[in-house]
Amino acid sequence: MFKKVLIAEDHEIANISVQKTLHEFGIPDAKYVFYCDHALTWIKKAVAQGEPYDLLLTDIEFEDDDNQQELLNGLDLIRAVKTVQPDIKVIILSALDRTAEIDGLFKQGLVDAYVRKARKDAQHLKEALQAIAMNKTYKSPDLKKVTQEKNSHEFSSLDIHIVRFLYEGIPQKEMPKYLQERNIKPSSLSSIETVEFDEGCAGF
Repeated sequence: MFKKVLIAEDHEIANISVQKTLHEFGIPDAKYVFYCDHALTWIKKAVAQGEPYDLLLTDIEFEDDDNQQELLNGLDLIRAVKTVQPDIKVIILSALDRTAEIDGLFKQGLVDAYVRKARKDAQHLKEALQAIAMNKTYKSPDLKKVTQEKNSHEFSSLDIHIVRFLYEGIPQKEMPKYLQERNIKPSSLSSIETVEFDEGCAGF
C-alpha cells in the first residue's frame, strides 16, 4: 500500500477533499502543494534522501497567479517527475474529459489512473488506488459516457489553433510562442504534444 503520497492541487477545498478520501482509504498523512514547481522540488528532495514518494496525485490545469512558475500545468509536472523518478505511480484528478488526450497519456506511460472530477469522484479515487496498488491502470467509468455524449467534432480553442499552425507549416517546437502571443492556454510544448486529431481534420 502507499505510504508516502504527494498531492499537487491549487484549489484548497479540492485538496482537503482528496486528503479526506486518502485518509479513509488508509493513507493518513499525505502531503500537498499548490504549485507544480514545489511538487517537483519535494519529489527531488525525497529521492535524494532515499525516501521517495510512492504516489503523485495531480490536476492538469493550474491557475496563473503572481508566483512565477516554470512548470505551468500537471502534464509538465508529470513529465519532469518521470525523469527524476520513473517508477512513481501517478493519478490525475481533473475535470477535463478529452478522451484522445487522456488515452495519449496512458499510451506514453505517464499516468496509472485518471479520475474525472465529477459525481462519485471520491469513490472512483478509491477504486483507482486499489487498481494501481495491484499494478493495474484505471479510468473513471463515467469517461465512456461523457465520450458518447460529446460531439466527435467538438474542438477546443487549442485544437483549432494547432491545426491552423500545422496548415501554415509552423514547426511544433515554435507553437508555444504563437499560443502565448494569442493568450491561448495551455501553451506549453507538452500540452501541444498530447493533442490528437482524427484523419478527417487534415483538411481544416
